[in-house]
Amino acid sequence: MHGPRSVKTRTFSNGFKLLLSILSDGMKAVILAGGYSKRLRPITDRVPKPLVEVGGKPIVEWELEWLVHCGMKSFVFLVGYLKDKVFDYVNSRADELGITVEYAIEETPLGTAGALNNARKLLQDEKEFVMMNGDTISSVDVRNIELGGAVAALALVQLRSSYGITMLDGDRITKFDEKPVLSEYWMNTGIYLMSSRIFDYLPQSGNLESTTFTQLASKKMLRGVKFPDAYFKGVDSIKDMEEVSADLESERAYGGVLKTRGAGKQ
Repeated sequence: MHGPRSVKTRTFSNGFKLLLSILSDGMKAVILAGGYSKRLRPITDRVPKPLVEVGGKPIVEWELEWLVHCGMKSFVFLVGYLKDKVFDYVNSRADELGITVEYAIEETPLGTAGALNNARKLLQDEKEFVMMNGDTISSVDVRNIELGGAVAALALVQLRSSYGITMLDGDRITKFDEKPVLSEYWMNTGIYLMSSRIFDYLPQSGNLESTTFTQLASKKMLRGVKFPDAYFKGVDSIKDMEEVSADLESERAYGGVLKTRGAGKQ
C-alpha cells in the first residue's frame, strides 16, 4: 500500500483499545509482540523484544520479510509493553514491505491466549489466520500448514538437545554427540494456523499452551504439521542472539532467501 494510511482508535466495552488501519485482501498474520521478556534484560528495558536486533535487523523485520515472502500482506500485532516503539517501527516499514497493519492493545498483561482473545474483533470473521511469536527466526513455510479439520494446527520441528549427549557401553563412554537432533521428538515452534473457531476456546487471560491447546488436544482438535528441514530458533537470551546472528549471516536460517542488511536487499 502506498501513500499515507489513516489510523483511528476505537474503544470497546471491555476497556481495551484497538488501533485499526485500512485492511487488505488475503489471510491475516498475527504477531505476538506484547511481552516483557525479562530474560533479555537490560536490553529489553528500553527495547521491546521484537525490536531486538539479530543479524543487523530487528527480529520482527526478519519475520515480516519472511511472511511477505510466503505471500502474507495483512498483519495484526498484539502489543502491550513499549507498544509505541512497535507502532513506530512497524509503521515505518509498512509501505516499503507493501503490507497493512492493525494493532490490538493489552492494557494489562493477558498471556498469549488472552492477547489473542483481545483481538477477536479483528479476526473473528476470518476463516483462517496465521499466528506466530514475535521472538522467532524460522524458515517454516506457513503456506504448507493445513488444518485438516482441526481448530488449530501447530508447525513442529525436530527437537535439538541443548546439551552434549554421551553414548555408554556399561559404565564406559564410547561416543560424544554435541547437541544432537532428537528425531523422535517434535517441538512446537509457536507458529500456528488457526480457524476462527479458536475463539470458542480462548480464556480472557492465560497462555495458549496451558489452556486452549490442552483443551483442544483432549478433544483431538489440535493438529501437528512436521517441518523436518525448517530452521527454527527462539531468541530468549544473549547466547541465542549471538547464535541466531551467526546463522543469519551465514545464510543458514533462510537459505539465502533473506539477506542481512550489510549483504544487500532481497
